[in-house]
Amino acid sequence: MGGVDKGLVTLQNQPLIQHVIKRLTLQVDEVLINANRETLQYQAFGFPILQDVHADFIGPLAGFSLGLQHAKHDYLLTVPCDSPLLPLDLAQRLLTHLTEKNADIAVASSDGNAHPVFCLCKKNVFPSLNQYLALGERRVSAWQKSLAYIEVDFSDNADAFINLNTLEDLAALEVKLTTYSS
Repeated sequence: MGGVDKGLVTLQNQPLIQHVIKRLTLQVDEVLINANRETLQYQAFGFPILQDVHADFIGPLAGFSLGLQHAKHDYLLTVPCDSPLLPLDLAQRLLTHLTEKNADIAVASSDGNAHPVFCLCKKNVFPSLNQYLALGERRVSAWQKSLAYIEVDFSDNADAFINLNTLEDLAALEVKLTTYSS
């Protein structure tokens, strides 16, 4: 993304994180942002900023750990900042399936592919995550699958999981959204 923090890259004249926040605030009671760079810019969105406490970058599980530690509610919904089209019913669908199946963690999937960072988990999984991290493990899906894990199919909304990793991805989505809204 040209050295710019992904959440701050603009799509349709708004930072990616703003797109995510708009969709999340309709679904949850609390938003926490995990950011390690550009924290002053992220503070401008008006939500608590949580910075990784691990010395080395350990990936998404660092954010999961912080969220589980700081969230005020019984469940934690996690999403990446580079997926601006996340489903407007993500939290509800994950919660419905998680409670129906008495699972610890529900992960979104579409077209046969799991999206591990789009997940809802019970806060009581925090000790298992700490233990997993203490062993030096870092794979999100391996930790998730060690729990009472289910996948929830969102194939009816597969575009919701488009994630933007390059400027080319961003430009393609910009064109798609502009064409769609015309």
